[in-house]
Amino acid sequence: MALNAPPTALADPGIPSRCFVIDEGKLIENAAILDDIQKRSGAKILMALKAFAAWDSFPLLSRAFAGPLYGTCASSVDEARLGKEKFGGEVHAFAAAWEEGETRELLSLADHIVFNSAEQWRRFRPLIDQANSTFRADNPVKAGLRINPEHSEGATAIYNPCSPGSRLGIRPGQFEKISDFSGISGLHFHTLCEQNAGPLARTLEAVGKKFPIRRGFYQWFNFGGGHHITRADYDRVLLVNLINDWRRKYGGTIYLEPGEAVALDAGWLTATVLDIVEADLPVAILDVSAACHMPDVLEMPYIPDVWLAKDGNFEKASGEDGHRYRLAGKSCLAGDVVGEYGFKKNLKPGDRFVFGDMAIYSMVKTNTFNGLRLPSIGALAPDGEKFRMIKEFGYEDFRDRLS
Repeated sequence: MALNAPPTALADPGIPSRCFVIDEGKLIENAAILDDIQKRSGAKILMALKAFAAWDSFPLLSRAFAGPLYGTCASSVDEARLGKEKFGGEVHAFAAAWEEGETRELLSLADHIVFNSAEQWRRFRPLIDQANSTFRADNPVKAGLRINPEHSEGATAIYNPCSPGSRLGIRPGQFEKISDFSGISGLHFHTLCEQNAGPLARTLEAVGKKFPIRRGFYQWFNFGGGHHITRADYDRVLLVNLINDWRRKYGGTIYLEPGEAVALDAGWLTATVLDIVEADLPVAILDVSAACHMPDVLEMPYIPDVWLAKDGNFEKASGEDGHRYRLAGKSCLAGDVVGEYGFKKNLKPGDRFVFGDMAIYSMVKTNTFNGLRLPSIGALAPDGEKFRMIKEFGYEDFRDRLS
């Protein structure tokens, strides 16, 4: 997927290197696309905090402020608390398993709690019932079950929630053995990863065939995440039709919980060449690390787009042409490599790069392996010109997470 060039403001040497820069204009643009889907389909869209949790930007996205999204979905108590405190709106929570202490804490944070098994629901139902009859009486917690339609759409095994050995969701054979659904108000399923509406259509067909869903039985359905709605080639007409068709057939409120689509192409990572070393081809050692600062490059894996700053503008690196270099990180991990690129000129220490699409997953997955400092976090105003620093990290951030 081709990305637009970085805003020229990012070539300003006053913006520090090793800095995540959030593109507020792109966030607003993505949010408007998602809101259009909500208006045309009646669905409610939540933001998956596992993909993007830079809460300084939440007012641009949340209906509690100036944005359009209805709330957040969380994979932990801490994400749920962040969603409630900083985003507002509805908080939906799912984990492969909940501990009792976590569940008690969630009761004051989450509006929906989704369980991965019937046994977890049976174990924690008394806690939910008690909360709903006391301090949550005016806004009861809604309980749901995650189902696994055994229908795979993901191409990368590590991100495929419906792979043969997946621990996520109740399979059709297990679902049939559940005799008591009282207290369960909805179902959650998730099969997608960075995909278009066609895979969702096939997923919905599989769910409808494999699970005994009756019209009016459930109050809500959560279609999970992985919907690349804001991508240029995404079939939004089909998505709206799928949502409306499902609701006509089964009733209930429809939720979507994209993560990437909210902040797709809305973040950059600045970097600088520190040294050039010779191997089978020249290797540019950067002040950023794939292992520490963009781990999805190694986990997915993928090769991000990169631009070389030149004379106040940017020149995109190619996959083949020009002077070939391997861009690598500064950690001791031998495989700390971003990728191989072609440039129109030889690189030298001090050359400045900008990596694209770095708001999603990179920021939330950063770590301090080797004691490498985390990238600073800043933002470009919607006009694409004014930069402001949000947060800088130092030794204390490394020290204080250890003991």
